[in-house]
Amino acid sequence: MALRFSEQLDELNQTLTRMASFVEQSIADASRALRDQDIKLAEQIIKADDEIDSLEKQIESFCLQILLLHHPVASDLRYISSILKVLTDLERIGDQAADISEISILLAKMPRHQDSPYIFKMAELTQKMVIDCIDAFIKQDIQLAEAVIYQDDEVDRLFQVIKDYIFTMIRTNAQDADLAVDYLVIAKYFERIGDHATNIAEWAIFAQTGVHKKRRII
Repeated sequence: MALRFSEQLDELNQTLTRMASFVEQSIADASRALRDQDIKLAEQIIKADDEIDSLEKQIESFCLQILLLHHPVASDLRYISSILKVLTDLERIGDQAADISEISILLAKMPRHQDSPYIFKMAELTQKMVIDCIDAFIKQDIQLAEAVIYQDDEVDRLFQVIKDYIFTMIRTNAQDADLAVDYLVIAKYFERIGDHATNIAEWAIFAQTGVHKKRRII
């Protein structure tokens, strides 16, 4: 029974890693589609979100099977419970990559325009945060998880910089208001992706320590 449990945990980790890879690729592609005004790539990202949703349901079902069959306790229970939480954040990151791509399609159909400053720096940082938070979770690396949480402050700072720039843009040139609002929404999606990566990092720490947001649980 112990061997079977270990094998199922390995399989669970592999499937979670596969889902995370889809999510990581979606963020990278969403940034590229935005930068290059690539409508075809943006459409592919939107379609790929269905695969992410499917993997979420598959992993969720697998977690529940393991819980019912093996009744894990202590650290094993924390780990599987944390995966169920992580799934929600990964799925929402996939949704937001698709949302960014939908706006990218609209922007690509507009006359060529100047991209909002810092938007791609923000995209690069949130992509790194997602990669690192998943690595921290799978590899049980608390130090890496803490680094991800720290990086969210920089994402928030960049979001504020972008907001200030966009509000100035609207005040000085009302004709660019629609474009400015689109970039503000995109920046907000990247900011949310950073928040979800931070959530995953916090669950990585909880899985190892039983502490989440300064509260001791399980």
